[in-house]
Amino acid sequence: MRSVVLVVLQFALLGALALPWPTQSWNDAGWVLLAAGGALGLWALAANRPGNFNVRPDPKPTGRLVTCGPYRFVRHPMYAAVLLFAAGLCVGLDGSWRWIVFAALAAVLHTKARIEERAMMSMHDGYAAYAQRTKRIVPFVW
Repeated sequence: MRSVVLVVLQFALLGALALPWPTQSWNDAGWVLLAAGGALGLWALAANRPGNFNVRPDPKPTGRLVTCGPYRFVRHPMYAAVLLFAAGLCVGLDGSWRWIVFAALAAVLHTKARIEERAMMSMHDGYAAYAQRTKRIVPFVW
């Protein structure tokens, strides 16, 4: 149940960032962040292979540990992609209140990552070593 609530919160916060969609024009930085988030998300999906990915922070029982592609640099590239996309919405749609929603989204994704990592630690023998050599969401930082 907790996992479902976190996913609902994640999508609700993303929706709040995107709406109301303004009629004003976007700035280039917003588009760049949206594109970067989309590209990173597609790269992570390609590396993760169909059937292994789960939107909930509950790893699939038959899932395997992926350490290639963007997973070489961070343990949760999909969450990084969501944050890049959300930052693009904040920058492109120009509203200081959006950064508060962004912070809430980052907290939800951090919580999801911690839940997922506890499960991955018990499922995969190599996860502890992998976690030591990679950052959680932002390469070299976090």
